[in-house]
Amino acid sequence: MTAESAPTEVRRSRGDRQRDAIVTAVRELLQERSFADLSVSTISERAGVARSGFYFYFDSKYAVLAAILADAGELLDSLTHHFAPREPGETPAVFAKNMVGSAAAVYANDDPVLNACAVARNTDAQIREMMDDFYDGIIDKLIALLEQDSELRPISDDLPALVRTMAAVTTMTLTHDSTFVGRGQDYARAVDVVEKLWLNSMWGGPDRNAE
Repeated sequence: MTAESAPTEVRRSRGDRQRDAIVTAVRELLQERSFADLSVSTISERAGVARSGFYFYFDSKYAVLAAILADAGELLDSLTHHFAPREPGETPAVFAKNMVGSAAAVYANDDPVLNACAVARNTDAQIREMMDDFYDGIIDKLIALLEQDSELRPISDDLPALVRTMAAVTTMTLTHDSTFVGRGQDYARAVDVVEKLWLNSMWGGPDRNAE
């Protein structure tokens, strides 16, 4: 390392720390308030970075959220590595319950980030594109999994469209969207309905597949 290159290395290291501090600040703040309530000033103050420093690394708070989502590839693996064909003797009812339960566990662990992304997708094209890629991967795995089930009796011959619709209902419920869960309602009731929707739409309901 030459004397001329040393300052550059120091600046790069400091820059990495500042960028990481901004990302960490957004993660922390999402535990306390909605994404809509976050401002660049609030994020900068929490990160210990000047506003000018924030804009050196990110164009907006949406860009920070996009960076967090880009680093969250493990979420997809966590959400889908549980997905496997039904075990011998496992009923569709139990399978549907376990499948929704696995997804619910992931959303519970990363609820603030996923909630923020679900909201931000409506106003930011980059977030929307990344979320679409995220869900396309999940849906492709679900379709491949369900196609292996010899007892599958879907309510529509268009399985991809059916799975996408059910995945959307599941996502909105697990992110506590008030349209699906209600205001001040018991979240568990909505999750129970989602489990039954999967069972009825894919296997014909509990009468044909008793637990």
